[in-house]
Amino acid sequence: MLGTVTTGQPPRPRSHRPRRSRAVLVVLAVAGVSALVAVAVVVVPLVRPPGPRPLFQLPVACGETWQLGTYPGHDDYDVDLFPIEGQAWGRPVLASYGGTVTVAGVNGSLGGRTPEDPDGPRGRGGGYWVKIDHGGRWETQYLHLLEPPMVEVGQRVEQGEQIGKVGSTGNSGAPHLHYEQRRGWEKVEAYFDGAPSGITHDDTEYTVRRTSNNCV
Repeated sequence: MLGTVTTGQPPRPRSHRPRRSRAVLVVLAVAGVSALVAVAVVVVPLVRPPGPRPLFQLPVACGETWQLGTYPGHDDYDVDLFPIEGQAWGRPVLASYGGTVTVAGVNGSLGGRTPEDPDGPRGRGGGYWVKIDHGGRWETQYLHLLEPPMVEVGQRVEQGEQIGKVGSTGNSGAPHLHYEQRRGWEKVEAYFDGAPSGITHDDTEYTVRRTSNNCV
């Protein structure tokens, strides 16, 4: 009987490519699932309907009466607040409702209007400003602050907590607080203590007085 016949070539090692390919597919699948989860975390809250309106309060001290106003070219729903009594410079700006600070910095440029030089050069945009996320896709914005905000991004603030001081930074003609309420992607009429402000369109000049119930 003939023994084992050889060709004189060493035997080829068994290929492991199929296993490597399966490993790559598993890694790609896991990466794909992770990417989908990450997208869902970001997108789903954005497409979800806004929650009920929080009980926003005037962003100024409890018991104070302020004039709320708008004028042609100011943009729909934007509210400018001026105190009825006393100087506006440096007055406390308070959070309208509890939430998380998402912006605290400079919008545009500051300009040079200060209590010592109220007629200094204007800046651009909103100057020192703060934005707060109140949950349910509701947020508020506070612009033209006198100094750098007293809060930081990511900080949790409570209703009535001071976040800055009234000033005239940015594109501002006089010390005041520019204030906005937003629902989802849209700016909406500001409500205070459950009542509409009456400031909607900027077709004509409009002012109204409101007393703050932002009391801790």
